[in-house]
Amino acid sequence: MEDMLFYDRMQFAFTITFHYLFPQLTMGLSLMIVFFKWKFLRTKIEKYNDAAKFWMKIFALNFAMGVVTGIPMEFQFGTNWAKFSELTGGIIGQTLAMEGMFSFFLESSFLGLFLFGEKKLGHKLHFLTGFLVFLGSWASGFLIIATHSWMQNPVGYEILANGKFVLNNFSALFSNPWLWPSYLHNQAASLVTSSFVVAGIGALYLLNKKHLEFGKLFLKTGVVFGVIASILVAFPTGDLAAKNVVKYQPVTFAAMEGVFETEKGGSEIVLIGQPNMLEKKLDNKIAVPNILSFLTYQEWNTEIKGLNEFDEKNYPTNIPGLYYAYHIMVGLGTIFIALMLASIVQLFRNKLYQTKWILWSLLFMIPFPYIANTTGWYTAELGRQPWLVYNLLRTSAGASPTVSSGNTLFTLLGFIGLYLLLGMLFLILAGKIINKGPQTTH
Repeated sequence: MEDMLFYDRMQFAFTITFHYLFPQLTMGLSLMIVFFKWKFLRTKIEKYNDAAKFWMKIFALNFAMGVVTGIPMEFQFGTNWAKFSELTGGIIGQTLAMEGMFSFFLESSFLGLFLFGEKKLGHKLHFLTGFLVFLGSWASGFLIIATHSWMQNPVGYEILANGKFVLNNFSALFSNPWLWPSYLHNQAASLVTSSFVVAGIGALYLLNKKHLEFGKLFLKTGVVFGVIASILVAFPTGDLAAKNVVKYQPVTFAAMEGVFETEKGGSEIVLIGQPNMLEKKLDNKIAVPNILSFLTYQEWNTEIKGLNEFDEKNYPTNIPGLYYAYHIMVGLGTIFIALMLASIVQLFRNKLYQTKWILWSLLFMIPFPYIANTTGWYTAELGRQPWLVYNLLRTSAGASPTVSSGNTLFTLLGFIGLYLLLGMLFLILAGKIINKGPQTTH
């Protein structure tokens, strides 16, 4: 049973990790495409329109990869996680169906019109199609995170005699206190990814001395969007999301921060340290006194419950993984803010385009928002364990009893091989689009 559960979790973790590499770019990029098209309508400068069409090609490629890698996850609800679907389908099925029927079809329909309909539609209707693509992509994220938020903090439900969950308050799904901080944090994080990609490609063009006009435009746009998004990820959205964990999942918060023992008179924040699960402490830690209490409660001496206050059977099942995922996310987020602030200072000094170390840094940093987004999601998911629905349905109770560990391992290896090929194909196609650069119409 333990092997089966492990492989079920590994398969879903792999497929969803690979899948989310693509939506995290498209959601942020859709807003930047709308910005480029809006700037063109205001200024009538063709380079903004060319920029919008160039990035929509990247968007479309990401969207296609997101669709291909997203479909298998839906089947896993009926194979590996059939019991979870049977018990909670009356609730999560509603938001997931809404995402497919409304958001996905809105996004996919108007994506085609934006890509191929500019001459027929005219520029104003073309802008509208781009805006509807943006609306569809962000609505899709909202409905997915509404589902996720219910699993983290279940609301508006009742449990029938047969163990099935049903909604008794539909609006509670969308007024869940977990939802809006998580959604805004996620969207700001996706905008960080797209900002670094746009700025990084701009830096690449400037360093290679080609497509210089677009290189400057992409770099400037990426930096402006990036500095705003990087700060928003930390505050207020990240701060609000963390306070939700403190309030609704205190044992998770203790594990994230590496607080093994309740500290009287205020809790320190750990900058560096390694969880030692045998001795239940942090090894080699470097910490700043009282800061964690202040960041959490805005008071220096408020105590934060340590793991020693909770029943071990409700501990997150992988405390070191949770701790490291959280600290990687926070550490990278801090680096993003610092780099974007340095870039914006150079932009205002009219020296950004000549500052080689910033150009190289932005180019080098393109993969790291993907890592930060992934570890952010790992923090949320590892933090909820050992529950599928927090405090109500354990992960072990949601797995399919009839799917063997051998079957799951076999298909996991198949996914790894297939996704490796898909990933290589994506990089080749994206590389060709980027190398060719934006196509001018004048």
